[in-house]
Amino acid sequence: MFDFDVLYDSSNRSYLKRIALETCINFVGRTMSLSEFRIMKDDKRIHDDWDYLLNVRPNTDQSAAEFWQQFTHTLIEENEVLVILSDNNDLLIADTFSREEYAVYPDIFEDVTVKDFTFKRKFRMDEVLYLTYNNEKLTKFMDGIFEDYADLFGRMLETQKMSNQIRGTVGVDATQSLDEKTRGRLQEFIDKLFTSFKTNVVALVPKLKGFEYTEVNDGSNNGKSVEELAKIKRDLINDVANILGIPNSLVHGDMAEYDTAVKAYISFCISPLTKKFHDEVNAKLMSKEEYLAGKRIEVHGIADMNPLELADAIDKLRASGTFNGNDIRKMVGSEPVDNPALDEYVLTKNYQSASAAKNGEGGE
Repeated sequence: MFDFDVLYDSSNRSYLKRIALETCINFVGRTMSLSEFRIMKDDKRIHDDWDYLLNVRPNTDQSAAEFWQQFTHTLIEENEVLVILSDNNDLLIADTFSREEYAVYPDIFEDVTVKDFTFKRKFRMDEVLYLTYNNEKLTKFMDGIFEDYADLFGRMLETQKMSNQIRGTVGVDATQSLDEKTRGRLQEFIDKLFTSFKTNVVALVPKLKGFEYTEVNDGSNNGKSVEELAKIKRDLINDVANILGIPNSLVHGDMAEYDTAVKAYISFCISPLTKKFHDEVNAKLMSKEEYLAGKRIEVHGIADMNPLELADAIDKLRASGTFNGNDIRKMVGSEPVDNPALDEYVLTKNYQSASAAKNGEGGE
């Protein structure tokens, strides 16, 4: 009747890893999905097939926002991402592929698989968009620390459950040996008692002759608090956020020093990614002759400055004659316009030269 096994299952808590990775990677992915690709020629935007593919509908199944979010997610988590152009002129993100590297020739990509379809042809490096993120795959890099955190979290969770566990003793009048039928009835009664404690707010224990139940739990909680369990998950997210360059306050939604955190996020996380996007699309979608002739693909998005927040600074730049109107428009992410007045450099009276003031000029 008293035979039992003591088991402890140290679960790997793999969901902790996914929570931390998905929280941070999706945060960056949503930001990069706001990217807008502008094809410029002599500072004027032009519209062609690439403009439609990059900004509206890259393929038949995804919008541009969905495509670039998946692109960023794959790039960060897998440390690399490959995009091919199908025969139907669709941009497709490869799920798996093999790469054959060469020293002086373009690398070759084979066995490129998208969903359930594997392309038979080979793709050269100059025919695809291919980006790498860091030197090490993020999930592989974090495997070791996640194992330690998962074991710690599992033990804390079990301790928390045990500290709130209802405990009791059952006294049985066993002056005579219990036969199999009596033991079965007793076990059935104890099981019903346990189920009643689990499913009911108020549970009544009947008093039976020869059977006594006594509660021994004193109600104290000597285990780890729920707040400490939450702190473990928060620390995991912080570790991934630090690797990606995301301020911890932003990923947790804290509003303290929000403007400073956003600037740091743009400078150390988004701008480097945007530069990777910019370099790759220009290298692969623009020929050397087109690039030297002034044709460019510019990447705009959250990193662009808000002109309303910079109104005073814009006024100073314009009034000091350092920049003209179209120069400032490009700084804030807007296109130049055909207005001769914005191509002129303006110098207000209070920025006049010392010699002009000495000669009595200005000052009206």
